Amino acid sequence: MSDHPAILFVNEAFYRAFADRDMGAMESLWSETAPLTCIHPGWGMLDGREDVMESWSAIIANPESPNIYCRAPTAYMHGDVGIVICFEQIEDQFLIATNMFVREGRIWKMTHHQSGPTADVPDIESEDEPDLVN
Repeated sequence: MSDHPAILFVNEAFYRAFADRDMGAMESLWSETAPLTCIHPGWGMLDGREDVMESWSAIIANPESPNIYCRAPTAYMHGDVGIVICFEQIEDQFLIATNMFVREGRIWKMTHHQSGPTADVPDIESEDEPDLVN
């Protein structure tokens, strides 16, 4: 599998772990060797594996967490770093997200996630069914 499809596959696995509320899968997607950061909408920066994983555990465990659809993901490559920019749809609202991955041997691992408000709306008319998260 070439790099672009591989990055998009791992990005999809991230949203699937979120949708399935599978903390084991979520933990396995994130790097255990590279520095980790995360900025959830409305939160401050989380720095380090412990804080990032604690945040995901709390979000996944919360039965009030909304359904999120990943829309229009686009991958960008910079050597052994991959970035996916995508939209997150919550009901009729959109956020824009940046997910960063690093190559660890033959595997891509997540190192950063940030999601926040956007005035943009993705072109979703040409997409198949959205990827459900949560």
